[in-house]
Amino acid sequence: MSVVALSLVSAAMFGAMPVAVRIGLRGLADAAGPVLATVLWALAVALPAAAVRHDLRGIWPFVLAGLVAPGASQVLLTFAIREIGASRTSVAVGTAPLVAVAIALLFLDEPLQAPLVFGALAIVGGGILLGAERDRPGHLRGRGLVLAATAAALFAARDDLVRALHGHASPETAAAAALLSGAVVAAVWARRVPTRVELRRLAPAGLLFGVSYVLLFEAYWRGRVSVVSPLVATESLWGVLFAALLIRHAEGVGRRLALGALLVVAGGAVIGAAR
Repeated sequence: MSVVALSLVSAAMFGAMPVAVRIGLRGLADAAGPVLATVLWALAVALPAAAVRHDLRGIWPFVLAGLVAPGASQVLLTFAIREIGASRTSVAVGTAPLVAVAIALLFLDEPLQAPLVFGALAIVGGGILLGAERDRPGHLRGRGLVLAATAAALFAARDDLVRALHGHASPETAAAAALLSGAVVAAVWARRVPTRVELRRLAPAGLLFGVSYVLLFEAYWRGRVSVVSPLVATESLWGVLFAALLIRHAEGVGRRLALGALLVVAGGAVIGAAR
């Protein structure tokens, strides 16, 4: 599979994952068990892939990064989906490149370039449209945007952490290591095993998440960041598209949300290409 195909399929599956989480959470009173169930299913995808092709050299940065994302980030992401829905969470998570650039400029001594500024402005514009929505369903709570934005910051911190520590394990091993650490964090948070109902309801979300994660690492190992990152940034559009197709009435997908998603994706693509 080509780098372009790997990136786009990874983005589409990651965009579909919040929609699957949203559907899986229906009727469940507690979100802690579903968080762990989602990560466990993702790990079930990554471990066989790592068994086929593994390289334990340089794995420890990914173990550390996994504590941040998908560990803590998946907890926040799931609660954000419950609060504001899948589409708005997807758009908010799409702001991660902006946070990654800010961290890199401050701590990794990366140069400030004009495309980074333009990309940042586009992402901020999309975030303003998302936060200023007046026509979103009344049951969607604004605090969910804070949870989603924090999850995006953790995704960005993970990327910069791996970049700073120069992790070089095989893509399958790296994905499995990150997901294993994430499962530990989710288990500590949940403090219980998922029920059979939770495992069954969150299976689609976890499988989408796992395949997306493995394909993402495969894409980054095979292609340049300037190619992969802009394509992966389309995950926000995929999230809005799947939400509009599958749960439109619950999400209240409108023009402002779609425009915000376009701005965020455009900003993320520009930043990814520039870096």
